[in-house]
Amino acid sequence: MGGPSDPPEGTPEGAPGGGEDEYRSVVFDESFVRAAQLQEFSADERITEHAPAVRRRAPLHRGLSRQALILVVLIALAFGTAIYMGVRHPYQNPAARQSDEPLRMTVVPLAPQGRVPGAADPADLYAHSPAARFRPGAAGVPLPSARSTAHFSDEQVMNALITAKNYVVRSALDPEVLTGGAVRPVRILLDPDQLDQFDESFDRPTADGRHAATGWLVRFDPARTELAADSEVRVRGSLNAVESDATHLEVTADHTFVYPLRPTGDHRADVSLFTVRRELHFRFDRDDLRLHQARLTVSHVQAGPLSCAEDSASALRPLLAGQTAKAGGPAGTDPYAKDSATALCGTLAEGAQPKV
Repeated sequence: MGGPSDPPEGTPEGAPGGGEDEYRSVVFDESFVRAAQLQEFSADERITEHAPAVRRRAPLHRGLSRQALILVVLIALAFGTAIYMGVRHPYQNPAARQSDEPLRMTVVPLAPQGRVPGAADPADLYAHSPAARFRPGAAGVPLPSARSTAHFSDEQVMNALITAKNYVVRSALDPEVLTGGAVRPVRILLDPDQLDQFDESFDRPTADGRHAATGWLVRFDPARTELAADSEVRVRGSLNAVESDATHLEVTADHTFVYPLRPTGDHRADVSLFTVRRELHFRFDRDDLRLHQARLTVSHVQAGPLSCAEDSASALRPLLAGQTAKAGGPAGTDPYAKDSATALCGTLAEGAQPKV
């Protein structure tokens, strides 16, 4: 028997089953009710308070959802990172950095007092010279222990020492640099601010204290001189790193190189020894340390046996076995001209030559 709300014949086939099923698709959950802008008073409220049937509710103030808050934080971090990278970009344009003074260089020829001694075996020359206990090649450029400074770590100090050593080795021991005319192995180690001065020193070398090719590296005239193939270059010296200020490290490289040389193409000629003393001063800022580049600030070179009459700006032209120095020196130096070359020449001590 059907209920009071059911049709006499029961619920028709295909019709919704019961009153609740008819409104099942309409859901009035708690959040929907709270969000309604109109609120209906109860019957008791309308009788006792003479209130209208409905009232308008104050708008519901809700805070940001968690997802929206996270999105706002991420956007703020992105903008902050962009601003920071713009101020402290790790790849700053070298032109924007403060320009330092150009490299100051001095190349001093040392003239022998007599004939240059020679021998068929380079080992005999080394054994009877001050270079007898020098070490061969890059072994003569040892790295000291690295100690942190007030503003630079052990690793940063070691990076400066390694870069300075690489420069010393490539610029004074690489055969392609010494007699092959290569410059790239040295050039790539320099701070970009110095490349114009470096290139000009090789395009138009001159003894003006700024643009001598031999102030940057050791180079022999390949048309006149070659390394003795049966002997190594001997080296002795030191590297020393100090902090000059809160933003710079300085490394001093002081080394003596002794080269066994003979005339180009004459393998039967006696070998002679040629000595180069180089004192190089390097400066590193934090970008240089990161990029393994250096700024060369001072280069002081003494080399002999050389003739003072020879131009040593483009390449060194050593006096070989049996030769003597020519009289005279560089001509045309005006001591009153501001940018004139300064003619310097010394005498090679007899004790610096092999006793053969």
